Amino acid sequence: MTALIEVSLSWLFKNAKGHDAKSFYKAPAFADLKEKQEVIVTAPECGPTNPVLGVEYTHDGVGKFPTLRWEAPPHITSQVKEWLLVSEDPDAPLPTPICHGIYTGIPPTKTSVEAADFEVEDPSKARLKGGFHYGRSRDGRVYIPPRPLMNHGPHRYFFEVIALKEPLHHSLLDAATTREQVADAIQGKILAWGMWVGVAERKWT
Repeated sequence: MTALIEVSLSWLFKNAKGHDAKSFYKAPAFADLKEKQEVIVTAPECGPTNPVLGVEYTHDGVGKFPTLRWEAPPHITSQVKEWLLVSEDPDAPLPTPICHGIYTGIPPTKTSVEAADFEVEDPSKARLKGGFHYGRSRDGRVYIPPRPLMNHGPHRYFFEVIALKEPLHHSLLDAATTREQVADAIQGKILAWGMWVGVAERKWT
């Protein structure tokens, strides 16, 4: 897509942002939690939530997945059977947020991820080197690095970590598994959740 076409689309869809109401954490499975974030998620390389992402974390760089760490509140730590991680862009000019990545089957003892964890170990099992699985992003890649439309303003990128009290069914540990399928499958299984947000913007100068 040329820069001129991108800028034109950005102008046409300048108000098509902020689809937070359709974010993953707004799914019915989260209703009882009332948006309360109890899992503390940090990104030590990037800083506190809402920083501008360095170019190395975007499509214009190497597209590195940010290192994330998380901590569950003490009262649920022993109950966590599995972690779930979802990355999405609620500011894309589409009816629903773009799913940049969904990761299932994260062991309860694993409370951090880094870029190397997202290298594919076994594509036939959608298994990553970090010891967990990947589902279907919008374009089928393991992870879609941020690439907001040029001149569309800042886009937020949500990295949501969810503590589950029951593991997902093994049939969902598959590269074809969608964000919507997982959202349905975790009803009644969520203990707590939390989110870290990164920001990216592309300008035509």
